[in-house]
Amino acid sequence: QVQLVESGGGLVQAGGSLRLSCAASGRTVSRYAMGWFRQAPGKEREFAAAITWSGGTNYADSVKGRFTISRDDAKNTVYLQLNSLKPEDTAVYYCAAVNRPYATRYVSQYDYWGQGTQVTVSS
Repeated sequence: QVQLVESGGGLVQAGGSLRLSCAASGRTVSRYAMGWFRQAPGKEREFAAAITWSGGTNYADSVKGRFTISRDDAKNTVYLQLNSLKPEDTAVYYCAAVNRPYATRYVSQYDYWGQGTQVTVSS
């Protein structure tokens, strides 16, 4: 079993930045693909970014160029740097893991999920 704990969310003004962290425990996730998803009130959970075990990345069009996903396998941690934040980025952000090397955009294909961290962007 893999446990994931997100942190780093908060309230920020439009144009600001945040860095989210996802700490994994229970197993090393160095051979897992990792993803970040987000869910706004009244909306379905949507893909934001993913990273393969070898460091390849994939982004949703809505965040491309503003968000950066990275991983530090020595710390068993994945990060999501959020820059140039917009009010529409307001959501609960979730970290997810899947035990395979390549990343996926689909919620149903991830095996493990964190509890989420709230990001609120004010205009």
